[in-house]
Amino acid sequence: MKTLPLKHFFKATALALALSSSMSLFAQPTDQVVAVVDNSIILKSDLDQSIAEIKHQLETQKKTVPPAQYLQQQALDQLILRQAQLEQVKRYNIKPNEKELNEAVLKVAAQSGSKSLEAFQQKLDAIAPNTYESLRNRIGDDLAVNRLRQQMVMSRIKISDQDIENFLKTPQGQAALGNQVHVLHVRISGKQDVEKVAKEVQAALKESNDIASIDKKFTSANVKVESADMGLRNLSEIPSELAARVSPLQTGQITDLITVSDGIHILKLLERKGAEQKALVPQYQVRHILIQPSEVVSPENAKQQIDSIYNRLKAGEDFAVLASTFSNDPGSARDGGSLGWVNPGVMVPEFEAKMKSTPVGQMSAPFQSQFGWHILQVTDARQQDMTREYQERMARQILGERQFDAELDSWLREIRSNAFVEIKDPSLDRKQNK
Repeated sequence: MKTLPLKHFFKATALALALSSSMSLFAQPTDQVVAVVDNSIILKSDLDQSIAEIKHQLETQKKTVPPAQYLQQQALDQLILRQAQLEQVKRYNIKPNEKELNEAVLKVAAQSGSKSLEAFQQKLDAIAPNTYESLRNRIGDDLAVNRLRQQMVMSRIKISDQDIENFLKTPQGQAALGNQVHVLHVRISGKQDVEKVAKEVQAALKESNDIASIDKKFTSANVKVESADMGLRNLSEIPSELAARVSPLQTGQITDLITVSDGIHILKLLERKGAEQKALVPQYQVRHILIQPSEVVSPENAKQQIDSIYNRLKAGEDFAVLASTFSNDPGSARDGGSLGWVNPGVMVPEFEAKMKSTPVGQMSAPFQSQFGWHILQVTDARQQDMTREYQERMARQILGERQFDAELDSWLREIRSNAFVEIKDPSLDRKQNK
């Protein structure tokens, strides 16, 4: 099942506040604890910043700002729920990797006109010291919370084989069976009024397929509208998160607004054709040897070991024997290093690239991935008909999306009710104010 978009990712409102130096205004010499959540605290400055963000967002959307007491309570509720999730993040030791975090920060940097992390850091820290680090930590927390949600909520979603079979017999299921679709794809991004413009674009797209005119009409100094005619292609060739949105559409229909970290997306289905081609996927039969650095094996020693094993293999020693003896991948080592038949997209990029470039019957030179040093051998290759598997995957994905929001709400309520929460400020305690 796919990874769903991060629904409450770091908002542009916080970036706007940072760039206008508002964040620094909340730092107080003598900060006050307004709430305790499990092993963490929420400070008055945290609450003030959250209130400012909510007000900024409402004002940007031209919505009425509620009374101060209500706004305070809503902001505090959000902070408590977020902190309860962060406590779970710490419990399960969930952390984004550096590459993922850098990419997320770079997207936010691009919104402010910075082309590199270094330029973005200089820009923010010129506003106030450590602003960049605070922003980066917050984005990292958001990524970790999103991963926590995916893991916890997905584990609660139960979809049986019978559920999939029943779904594939429905009209919506039939639409997901690898049909060819002709789709218009529009992305709206910018600094402000993005959702408002997206709704206007959505209305225009219902009346017209002239995406060039729509782009020109709705692009402004604050909002960028970019459209593309994706042409007629198999659903299997479209990113799975978009294919799942297109599958239930009838010709001429438009998706709801799809909000992700790089903007708001809208899709329009122009044409649908029945699938005539099978979903043939290249597969590789692979075995490998892995040497991992550890507390007792330095990176240099790991490289020396893999080079020694490579020389022994070139000298004619048996791959399976050396894999069983030396490989640090216990799952495959027990089977002579065999990984069985491997589909594209399953292995890390370095491994997949080497797998695809190694001829059948040949062995790669040592190469490095995030797991350590590898040697792989491709023993066979084939084109496998994965049509049925693809259909079932699409069905499971669509059914999972249907359940996700309900299960997320249920899980969040449980997280909140199970958290230890003590409100230190009596004016914010609902129980005392009833």
